Amino acid sequence: MRTQRIPRGRRATGALAIVSLAVFALMAGCSNQHPGSAAVSSTGTLQIAGAGSTFGYPIYSKWFGDYNKLHPTIQISYNSIGSGAGVQQFTAGTVFFGATDVPMTEMQLQAAGRPVLHLPTVIGGVVPIYNVPGITASLKFTGQVLANIFLGHITKWNDPAIAAVNPGVGLPDTDILVVHRSDGSGTTAIWADYLSKVSPEWKQNVGVSTAIHWP
Repeated sequence: MRTQRIPRGRRATGALAIVSLAVFALMAGCSNQHPGSAAVSSTGTLQIAGAGSTFGYPIYSKWFGDYNKLHPTIQISYNSIGSGAGVQQFTAGTVFFGATDVPMTEMQLQAAGRPVLHLPTVIGGVVPIYNVPGITASLKFTGQVLANIFLGHITKWNDPAIAAVNPGVGLPDTDILVVHRSDGSGTTAIWADYLSKVSPEWKQNVGVSTAIHWP
């Protein structure tokens, strides 16, 4: 039996609600407590380090590159390591700014030990994508169907619930294999928040966090 994967390949469309997110830059002023996060090199170049969200990386790399062309004496480096790791490095003071898809919690703000500013920078859509070889039609999914897939209640592509919103499509009798982030991810929190809105069961049993216990 062949196994198919979600998410990969085509993007789920139709009844799927696109969830928007904001990526926040978490910034604090330079201080002597964390001299390595923003420093002037021997050549007089100001070097500013940041880390965090993989979601925001494409636009950040473009912005920072363009800014450096206008201001050659300022170099901004960004390590795309995920929202959770970005918050950790920011809190540890190893970077001058971090980027996360989910604002820092009150506990995280206290752990930072210094004033923190949240600056919204980017907004985008988070959607599941799928790969079903042999299917050329754009499959449709309701919010409840998606929740039941990620809860493990729907395990076959030809499940009646999927077939009901895709009439006339010859869905295969193959397993659905869900693929998700294993690290702390702001995108995970955004997706879990959506599933919590469409599924009371998800909200009660799984909840919303950057790192969740996937059913």
